[in-house]
Amino acid sequence: MASYVTKEGQEKMKAELEQLETVERPKITMQIAEARDKGDLSENAEYDAAKEAQGMLEMRISKLKDIIATSKIIDESQLDTSKVSILTTVKLKNNVTNQEQVFTLVPDNESDLKTGRISVNTPIAKGLLGKVIGETADITLPNGNKLSFEVLEITL
Repeated sequence: MASYVTKEGQEKMKAELEQLETVERPKITMQIAEARDKGDLSENAEYDAAKEAQGMLEMRISKLKDIIATSKIIDESQLDTSKVSILTTVKLKNNVTNQEQVFTLVPDNESDLKTGRISVNTPIAKGLLGKVIGETADITLPNGNKLSFEVLEITL
């Protein structure tokens, strides 16, 4: 299944992959060799920890390679700001608190709540997708709480 990423998101993944392969992988290999040199591997906690770290690193490398290989870059010039969609920034009014909030809907691996970037697969984003300015999105969260937002503005 293809996942969608921004050009920036794909570049970050490629940089992380390079870091893992060229810096972290050799570092762990060296730790394993050093632990192995200390003798009996059956009771060597350093060896076990290094092998565990190696397994986690190789899983991350494999996952990044898979995402990079199967991801499709979103062409921002093709996005439509007449309705809420991935990569649009949405200014909302919370109909309960009357406070305004701004969210940018992004692919899963690029979400960062501190900067207002939420995954398109979150309940809030799913409730907003396809809405137009002036429309209300009534959203039920997994914990049962209900939210109501009015879409005030949609930009890139």
